[in-house]
Amino acid sequence: MNETTPLLSPRFAAILAQASSHPPLRVAVANAQEAHVLAGVVEASDHGLIEPVLLGPRAQIEIVCRQLGCPSDRFPIVHMASSLEAAEAGVQRVLEGKAEALVKGWIHTDELMRPVLRQLRTARRISHVFVADLASYHKLLFITDAAINIAPDLATKAEILQNAIDLARILGVDRPKVAALSAIELVKPSIPSTLDAACLSKMAQRGQITHAEVDGPLAFDNAISHDASMVKQINSTVAGEADILLAPDLDAGNILAKNLEYLAGATLAGIVIGARVPLMLTSRSDPPAARLISSAIAVLLHQHWDGEGVSVTGIPDTGDES
Repeated sequence: MNETTPLLSPRFAAILAQASSHPPLRVAVANAQEAHVLAGVVEASDHGLIEPVLLGPRAQIEIVCRQLGCPSDRFPIVHMASSLEAAEAGVQRVLEGKAEALVKGWIHTDELMRPVLRQLRTARRISHVFVADLASYHKLLFITDAAINIAPDLATKAEILQNAIDLARILGVDRPKVAALSAIELVKPSIPSTLDAACLSKMAQRGQITHAEVDGPLAFDNAISHDASMVKQINSTVAGEADILLAPDLDAGNILAKNLEYLAGATLAGIVIGARVPLMLTSRSDPPAARLISSAIAVLLHQHWDGEGVSVTGIPDTGDES
């Protein structure tokens, strides 16, 4: 690692080391004219993870490059007058085979996602996954969906969940344990998310959701704490051992992830999956480590999925499905 490498946990360092063994991704950075964005791009490039093209107002990008001590001619810059133009241009580069991934720059998520949803769909549901590393938890936590699907119904939740399961398996979790979250751990018709959680659990048992152990409804404390689940007498192999937290809706997922980041010291890498290419979707205020690991995850995702979101190599098949 170079001198500017952010301090990484052993879990994130292992992801970075694995990704660094693969060729760099050709990426388009939509609206690149901001210091945090460009610092993350430089960091990922220094580690051989990406080969970026910077889309946005050329003069502003060049100024920020100089502020960061990066030669303004180090990366190709394509002038774009607005964030909408930059988003459209990034998608067009993917369609032309010039980019293998997209990076969210200084642009709102909805502005970037409009052309993605319009032109880069596959048979898969497009969804977002946070990969969270916390010193207070004994493994990585995958949180979904906190950025794309606002109020998913049962069928949509199943697709969101399968995306997260497949991503977790790419990152080395052979059979993820999934907690379908709600406010309580009991099935109550007056709380629709408990019904969805129970159905998802049964769908996994019947093979409609594959390669994972799914339980729910589980409240957040039961999902991540053995002590809480014991006190409430919950008999579940997922309780206290969750790899994936499926939020009932975007509001809950986003609030949960940001709480973990700002109050529990989590580092959150963010990735959008299910489109023709990975999309690194970090917050504009995220630290360098989050951006670096998001790039590493995108590299590994690219190695395993083709342009239609279909697994092509390397995801272990444990043969545990009936």
